[in-house]
Amino acid sequence: MSSALEQTGVSEPIDSLIDRLQPKLKRILGRYRVPLEDAEDILQQSFLDFVYKRSTIYNPDAWLLATVRNRSIIYWRRRRTQLHEAVDVSVLDVMAQPQPPNQGQVALRRDLERVLGELPPRSRSLLKLRYGLGYKPAEVAAQLGYQQSSVRKLTSRCLTRLNRQLQVLGFSEDDTR
Repeated sequence: MSSALEQTGVSEPIDSLIDRLQPKLKRILGRYRVPLEDAEDILQQSFLDFVYKRSTIYNPDAWLLATVRNRSIIYWRRRRTQLHEAVDVSVLDVMAQPQPPNQGQVALRRDLERVLGELPPRSRSLLKLRYGLGYKPAEVAAQLGYQQSSVRKLTSRCLTRLNRQLQVLGFSEDDTR
């Protein structure tokens, strides 16, 4: 009976498990380039889940490493979505009907139009239909000959490309809000 408990890692104190896995956990977080303050949150949540599920975990090392890896991937997916949403809002604002703009908005609009002009024609068309004219994904798909299911992914790619070009110009998330 004790050998089964030792295999599941129940008998190993959590402190020694953390000490033993620390280099591997640091490598995972470093590979995914998770900022230090967010890495601490990922580790805390992973260890908390481990404590709750410890009695059902067969291989604690593999479970903890996989959990931290998965949480790192999820972290960047959320960050990417937040960045796209910030760009989405600014694209909608800039491409909306003209209103009396202040100097900052004029510069942003000019830079955005220049960056949009550098995008491939199909990307530019997709963004103008989706955000400039307010088409729904199904309408964009019909206009451009895409599958309706692929419009969201293509829009995400176009926004990523647009965001990269805006960052090259020196814009950050804070500038687009």
